[in-house]
Amino acid sequence: MGGNDESAYDDSELRPDANSDAGLAICLVSGGLDSCVTAAIAQTEVAELAFLHVSYGQRTQARELRAFEELADHFDAKHRLVVSIEHLALIGGSSLTDHDIPVSAANPEARSIPTSYVPFRNAHLLSIATSWAEVIGARSIYIGAVAEDSSGYPDCRPEFYEAFQQVINLGTKPQTKIEIRTPVVEMTKTRIVEIGQSLAAPLELTWSCYAGLEQACGDCDSCALRLRAFRTAGIQDPIPYVLDSKRFAY
Repeated sequence: MGGNDESAYDDSELRPDANSDAGLAICLVSGGLDSCVTAAIAQTEVAELAFLHVSYGQRTQARELRAFEELADHFDAKHRLVVSIEHLALIGGSSLTDHDIPVSAANPEARSIPTSYVPFRNAHLLSIATSWAEVIGARSIYIGAVAEDSSGYPDCRPEFYEAFQQVINLGTKPQTKIEIRTPVVEMTKTRIVEIGQSLAAPLELTWSCYAGLEQACGDCDSCALRLRAFRTAGIQDPIPYVLDSKRFAY
């Protein structure tokens, strides 16, 4: 990793109080690109990682779990927890959990919340992570939220995590100190791909598609963001797609 390589990982992009001696941290790992790169960053900052995966009845639940297990093996995560919160599927309201709502094709002009939004999902994920952190003594929770997604997902905004930090501070034992860390929240997807490449993150093990199980559909919002990011970074996306990635030129 050369010092003049603009795509190289630079820890000055992260929180200035990141502590390399931070002990045990929980990393929420969906199996996607953002959580993989977040785990790679976390590995440079803390002594030990605990991997948490939450299934919530999403269409690609089995494929995401496979990606999680493969990533956990790669990062040699000794602590692993897989939790199912199927009530989000029963509540519905999202094309990811309700098969009567079709997964929308990517639309770069859309400004409304997409059908793939799972109502208040990230609050559920953080609550589970906080409970586990109190039990195992983890001092931080890493989550791969990206504000680039926030035009559609309100629980991906930095201010959401700032507010949830106060919830953790108020809702845990007085001696408990748990910090939410969102190292990629203000990065572009392209920058996330570049940093993942720089840190030798196993991007080939990740899965981002909202619909496909064997091949990524190449048509949903998540595929579109991912494909554009890899193309802009000048890096070949290592996973297979049904549709040609060149169609996303925005």
